[in-house]
Amino acid sequence: MNYYNELKKELIKKEISKKARDYANNRNDLNTYYRVGKILTEAGKHYGEGIIKEYSVKLTKDLNQKYSIRTLYNMRLYYEKICCNEKLQPVAAILTWSHYCELLKLKNEDEIIYYINTSKNKNLSKRELIQKIKSKEYERLPKETKNKLNKVEELNVKDLIPNPIIIRNNNLDNELNEHMIKELILNNLDNFLSQLGYGFSYIGNEYKIKIGDRYNYIDLLLFNIEYNCYVVIELKVTELKKEHIGQIEVYMNYIDNNLKKVTQNKTIGIIICKKDNHFIMEYCSDRRILSREYLLK
Repeated sequence: MNYYNELKKELIKKEISKKARDYANNRNDLNTYYRVGKILTEAGKHYGEGIIKEYSVKLTKDLNQKYSIRTLYNMRLYYEKICCNEKLQPVAAILTWSHYCELLKLKNEDEIIYYINTSKNKNLSKRELIQKIKSKEYERLPKETKNKLNKVEELNVKDLIPNPIIIRNNNLDNELNEHMIKELILNNLDNFLSQLGYGFSYIGNEYKIKIGDRYNYIDLLLFNIEYNCYVVIELKVTELKKEHIGQIEVYMNYIDNNLKKVTQNKTIGIIICKKDNHFIMEYCSDRRILSREYLLK
C-alpha cells in the first residue's frame, strides 16, 4: 500500500469538498440577497427611501446582529443593477458578495459588466479586482474596444491593451531613458503583463536577432497564449515617430519568418511611447502594429 498516495487522495477530496461547500454557501448568500433586494425595492415604492433606515434599526434589534443601512442599500442595488440586468444573466455565482460590493460602487453600467466578466474569466480575487478598478483599466480601454464590448463582438489581442499603460516607478523620476524603463518593467514583470491583458507570457528582453551581418535587439519579446502569437514590444521615451513603425515591422517580420510556427498567428507589435501620434498611426498600413502611451506611477 502506498500510504503517501492514500494520504494525498484524502486531502484532495477534502479540498474539493470544501470548495463545493464554499461555492454552495456563496450561491445561497447571493440568492438571499437577491430576495432581500427585491423586497426592499418593492417596499421603497410604497414607503419611500426612509424604509431602509427603519428596517436597519428593526433588524439589528430583532436579530441581534448589525444590519447597517449600507448593507441593506447594497442588497437593493445588487437586485436592481446586477440581477435585473439582462446583459448579466445568469448572475455569476463564482463571484463573492465582497466582489459585488466593490462593483456596486461604480456608476457606469458598462464598466460594471466589464469587471464582472473580467473577474469571472480570470478568476480574480477581491484584491485583484480592486487593483484593476483603482488602475482605471476600463477607462483606459480604447473607444473601439468599448464599442465592441457593448455590441458583444469578438475581441482580438490588441483590443484589450489599455492606453496608457501604467508602469510602476519606484524611483519617482519621470525623466528616464529606455533602459531604465525596461528595468522598471522587468522588476515588476507580473504587473506589466497583467497590464497588457490576458494570456501574455515573457520570453526575453534585449532579444538578439541577426539581420544580414548585424545583430539587432528587440526590447521585449512576449507570447500570447490565448491568441497564439508572438508579441514584439519596443520602448520609446519620445513621441511616436514614423521610423519607429519601420523598425518594429522589421522585427515582427523576422519573428514570423524565423520563430513562428505554421500553426501560430502572425506576430503583433506594440510601441510603448511617451506620447502617441495618431496621425502616424492613421497612415500605418500594417494593422498588426499599435501604439500605447506609458504613464509612470
